[in-house]
Amino acid sequence: MSKISDKDQIFPLPHYQRLCFLKNIIKNPNIIVGDYTYYDDFEDVYNFEKNVKYHFDFISDKLIIGKFCMIASDVKFIMNGANHLVDAVSTYPFAIFGEDWAGAMDNKTYPHKGNIVIGNDVWIGYNATIMAGVKIGDGAIIATNSTVTKDVPPYTIVGGNPAKEIKKRFSDDEIATLLELKWWDWEMEKITRALPLLTDKDVGGLKLLHAGFGK
Repeated sequence: MSKISDKDQIFPLPHYQRLCFLKNIIKNPNIIVGDYTYYDDFEDVYNFEKNVKYHFDFISDKLIIGKFCMIASDVKFIMNGANHLVDAVSTYPFAIFGEDWAGAMDNKTYPHKGNIVIGNDVWIGYNATIMAGVKIGDGAIIATNSTVTKDVPPYTIVGGNPAKEIKKRFSDDEIATLLELKWWDWEMEKITRALPLLTDKDVGGLKLLHAGFGK
């Protein structure tokens, strides 16, 4: 009988508590994390929610992270609570100070760019920052110290501030195949059988394994 890491444990590596399966420590219901996604922190994995910035309950935006993602220390997510007016003379948030300024936002709303959505099998490098409303596609890689201000297509490497495309990880046809296969949704026995292919570049071989599995 095969042995596979329990997706419901907090610390999957023996005697090492700086890497956790993230979903098992999250308390905020507006942060949703898939199985086997891990977070590594130089100091304390419980810093993760502290790094989800301006995440106010009354705004109700969500941070959604898929399965099998890899998130490095000091990655930050800037939620919609950080937004100020940009199409006005002043960006200053007068209304929050009340009294004679309490009505400053009457009939106005602060910008809301939507949820942050991270796909599956995404690697986010050390000290990267993901801005509100950004969607990162499956299999993408975010380089260290990047600031991601716009959507990242699947299986694309981006880097810089603001982050720009560095290269695609596979051809367009291979990316289409990988998005169709969705290996992260396979049963664990099948994923384990596919490990030699998942750690290689043979997309065609992965497709053949998928087609022939169980026959």
